[in-house]
Amino acid sequence: MFAIAITLLVLDLAVPESAFHDLWHGIGHEWPGYLGYATSFLTIGAIWLGHHGIFRRLRYANGPVIRINLLLLMAVAFLPFPTRLVAEAIRNSDAERAAVVFYGISLFVTSALISALWGAILRDRKLLKPDVSDQEINAVTLAATPNTAAFLGAILLAIIVPKVAAFGYLVIAVIAVFRARGEEAAGTEPTEDAT
Repeated sequence: MFAIAITLLVLDLAVPESAFHDLWHGIGHEWPGYLGYATSFLTIGAIWLGHHGIFRRLRYANGPVIRINLLLLMAVAFLPFPTRLVAEAIRNSDAERAAVVFYGISLFVTSALISALWGAILRDRKLLKPDVSDQEINAVTLAATPNTAAFLGAILLAIIVPKVAAFGYLVIAVIAVFRARGEEAAGTEPTEDAT
């Protein structure tokens, strides 16, 4: 699912044929699409890494974990739509603010769902493999939690200065990729990710 959503992001990148007379300018003029693509790609990538890290630490999943995971996959699959919307509207002063706020809300929901997924697991710790240490639990909790607050701050910023907030979402995504806890589990064998 994650790979499909990432692939769909690139389908909206295009230079209109009318810009072919000055192609370099036409390519540069499409910067909002590149910004949206990079931000959503890195956000989905960070969620994917976190998701993989969470499920590598599980012995099994219960009903609440499966349902939250389903909602997370739905939110990730939805991201190409607000990505395209923000890329198209960022130059339109009437639509820019609404598009950037909507995009931020979509990113926030995705981030909140990965936090909710980990929270559901922590409420039923017998779901975790026995060799998962408290240190790992704390590291995953730290990696899953702060993005939510950062997105909320950027959404508020989008109300005042939408373009700055759009670049803020990119910064949050880059940080999230570096904070993701994927393969760092000590003593566990790699497992297949079901998504």
